[in-house]
Amino acid sequence: MLQCVRRLASVARFAAFALLAQGLLTTGVGAIEPIRIGVSGPFTGGSSPMGLSMRDGIRLAAQEINAAGGILGRPLRLIERDDEARPERGAQVAQDLIGHEKIVAGLGIVNTGVALASQLLYQQAHVPMITSVATGSIITRQFLPPQYADNYIFRVSAPDSLQAAMIVEEAVVRRHLRKLAILHDSTNYGQLGREDLERALERHGIKPAAVERFNIRDVDMTLQLARARASGAEAILTYGLGPELAHLANGMVRLGWKVPLVGSWALNMPNFIDNAGPNAEGTRMPQTFIQEGNTPARQAFIDKYRKSFGVERIPVAPAAAQGYDSMLLLAAAIRQAKRTDGAALRNALETLQERVEGIVMVYDQPFSRTDHEAIDSTRILVIGEVRNRHVVFAYDEDRKRDAQHK
Repeated sequence: MLQCVRRLASVARFAAFALLAQGLLTTGVGAIEPIRIGVSGPFTGGSSPMGLSMRDGIRLAAQEINAAGGILGRPLRLIERDDEARPERGAQVAQDLIGHEKIVAGLGIVNTGVALASQLLYQQAHVPMITSVATGSIITRQFLPPQYADNYIFRVSAPDSLQAAMIVEEAVVRRHLRKLAILHDSTNYGQLGREDLERALERHGIKPAAVERFNIRDVDMTLQLARARASGAEAILTYGLGPELAHLANGMVRLGWKVPLVGSWALNMPNFIDNAGPNAEGTRMPQTFIQEGNTPARQAFIDKYRKSFGVERIPVAPAAAQGYDSMLLLAAAIRQAKRTDGAALRNALETLQERVEGIVMVYDQPFSRTDHEAIDSTRILVIGEVRNRHVVFAYDEDRKRDAQHK
């Protein structure tokens, strides 16, 4: 009976937390019209670990802001929508958030294809969108001046051009490998990531030994792996999502082929790490944030996330941290603009005066009129490695350097 009471109390606490994060509990800010912010991402399906981690990071930041009295005397209200990782659904979500829900800005988006399908709607409506997770290099470049008067698309995640450079550096510079195979999925994310990898290899005077593609929901990569092995590849560079990457790692073991697996940040997804099990050990990938409390602010964030959502391991730690930071940046822009119309918020983001203490990094004038990438240097990224089903720092030097960004 006591256990049942405790469980009910825990559920009640979480429900209250969710309401507060969405601006429905307005203690201290009265019944004033809330500031409506759209939050979209894949909350179901194979990409959901990233989407849910991102959403919960945004919720944590919104909860803190509302608990402190909101912004401009108004509470934040998060209007959340599941885009199911489908581009056509993402466009429908954007249309609903902008046209029906009357949001002042959007946060979120995990999948590159969804971003490309939906951000035109934000651009046309002059509603700022801060992309929290999607990494396709083209995302912030579609609406640059002078072709467009203003660009309403911003980002706090690491573009694939940066990630590809680090993946190749890990294989070529740190491991001294030259024969490299690329295995990627057939989505926009995988195709564009493959192009970034090829460009990064070209800068080192290398052509891939093999380039192989697989589809979402493929479970057997035997043919692709056999061709990559026949090419003499010394390592596999990947661009795909967790479920398929697990099948890839497991397929390598079935073939008895043991070479390093290095890829984009999606190798940190629990549906890769858990489904591949011991076959994921040693896998490496670029990361913006690793769940290690190497600064007081990061430890506080980790503790708060664990307590609020009842987990030991944050499903996708970078997505949670980037979601949190995107909410903080938008809040700073609203404070600076002292209003919530799209043009004023865009201008405030481009000229942000407040120094924002984020989880990924400290943001000091992170955007400009011509650069909407908060992360525009590989110095912010570190190499993570899967050890004992957790992502940890692969190099002590990265751990020490990472702490200096806070």
